Amino acid sequence: MDESAKPRVESDGTALPQLGPVKRVVLKLSGESLAGNGGGYGIDPGSLDSTARGVLEAVEAGAELAVVVGGGNIFRGSHVADELGIEGATADYMAMLGTVINAMALQAALEGRGVPTRVQSAIEIQEVAEPYIRRRAIRHLEKGRVVIFASGTGNPFFTTDTGAALRALEINADALLMAKNRVDGVYDRDPRRYPDAVRLPRLNYMDLLSNDLSVMDHTAATLCGQENLPIVVFDILKAGNLRRILQGEQVGSLVWSAANGGG
Repeated sequence: MDESAKPRVESDGTALPQLGPVKRVVLKLSGESLAGNGGGYGIDPGSLDSTARGVLEAVEAGAELAVVVGGGNIFRGSHVADELGIEGATADYMAMLGTVINAMALQAALEGRGVPTRVQSAIEIQEVAEPYIRRRAIRHLEKGRVVIFASGTGNPFFTTDTGAALRALEINADALLMAKNRVDGVYDRDPRRYPDAVRLPRLNYMDLLSNDLSVMDHTAATLCGQENLPIVVFDILKAGNLRRILQGEQVGSLVWSAANGGG
């Protein structure tokens, strides 16, 4: 048996609740994940291809899959607003347009592989994307289409992490999947900087909020915690991980109140 598939146990020997198979999920991708190993700007063809193959694998496994993609590889609003002398709200709207560029690129890559895909944007750009309509998004999913949510929440001062949490709750997703590049879960500190960092296979929402583990912003974690929406943090570049999560295998780190027996 794969080590990651074995039931986790508490110190007293009792098994922790497992997430189990999931069907409707929101996959959160960072914009930087599309930029390649350099972590710079633009869209790397190899990274886009790897992401599209992972999504295709999930669709073939029967998932109802929605995707939220960031825009940090196009424009990092919060990082450059002061440097460019642009007010924060304007910089955030510019960053939202970056997410639309990434969504269109991912849509093209998926449809090139025969996966029907719709882009829905929280800010209206009707020439290239549908406006976000909750019931229409759910209908697309039921018809087997991948839905890519662009423009975050459509409001400045909110991250795409919060947009992913909000959309997951709105479409009644079974889980929010936080995709990472070459990081296979949540660690007590940055594993890229500290070789002795320890992976945390099970956490609750307060762990994210109180320990500042840099998995997602606090607004997104609070939203998920209020509705007890499971969060899976995993390495999307490892082939098969997305399919394994959908099938109920324990991959990466699970953030869920039930993961610690409640509370």
